[in-house]
Amino acid sequence: MSLVRVHNFSISLDGYGTGEGQSLDAPFGHATDRLHKWFFATRTFRLMHGGEGGDTGVDDAMARTWGDGIGAEIMGRNKFGPQRGPWQDDQWKGWWGSNPPFHTPVFVLTHHPRPSVEMEGGTTFHFLDATPEEALRRAREAAGGKDVRIGGGPSTVRAFLEADLIDHLHVVVVPIVLGRGEPLWAGLEGLEQRFRTEAVTSPSGVTHLTFTRR
Repeated sequence: MSLVRVHNFSISLDGYGTGEGQSLDAPFGHATDRLHKWFFATRTFRLMHGGEGGDTGVDDAMARTWGDGIGAEIMGRNKFGPQRGPWQDDQWKGWWGSNPPFHTPVFVLTHHPRPSVEMEGGTTFHFLDATPEEALRRAREAAGGKDVRIGGGPSTVRAFLEADLIDHLHVVVVPIVLGRGEPLWAGLEGLEQRFRTEAVTSPSGVTHLTFTRR
């Protein structure tokens, strides 16, 4: 069966996966870009967005596996955009422009489903009000035997961990303290017992933790 994977998921030293106060002008809330500077500097990130150059060291080596063998993604609504409650603007199609970097079906979890949105480059956003198990079933059908990536944000990754549906989890610990925001680890005491864990440090100051199902 296909694997369920999380890649390049940044958290602060105090365990927050995003800051407080997300808005159109602040996609990561008060965290600004501090959780993701390591990733923005990599060649992988530049290529994802049609650019050139970028670092090719440890961080890039870890980051570039995010797309290998992926056939579909599941993300939470807060990763897709800043709106809350019933959709006020169906014209919103995500943060990524007309050609998002996913190039697969993407299932957006929301209590307010809306028509699917087809983008350039093979990305189609589907909006589901579903449990993690049901969303994964749908994503696996669309993935055609390939793996499914859980893209975030923190509450979505946490929900799939709570349901014991994650096979591979790549977490990047960034040496900052946010103090508030959306936590990743809340309610997941003893999680490490399910996984084999490896750690790789980087000159950028981050630590890459890889959890692989036992």
